[in-house]
Amino acid sequence: MALGDMDLTSTAGKAILGILASVAEMERDLLVERTQAGLARAKAEGKQLGRPSKTTEEERKAILAQLNAGVTVSQVARDFDISRATIISIRDSAVEA
Repeated sequence: MALGDMDLTSTAGKAILGILASVAEMERDLLVERTQAGLARAKAEGKQLGRPSKTTEEERKAILAQLNAGVTVSQVARDFDISRATIISIRDSAVEA
């Protein structure tokens, strides 16, 4: 295996490879640090992170009311035109709270 004219199987080649690996690891760590700092700054500024919710708080209350009244998950999903998985997620998060 060779990189340009450098023989990476030699002692010097292994040293060069180790240095390059260290630099790559440092760059990756710096990228993660910058990303985390940016997310923390956005949260501190009050920005909403992540995907927007498919339902409003009022819709979630109405969904829970229907589920408590005995309406099936499938029927509630059809009524609100959202997936069954979203209905189940709303139901399960209400149980945990």
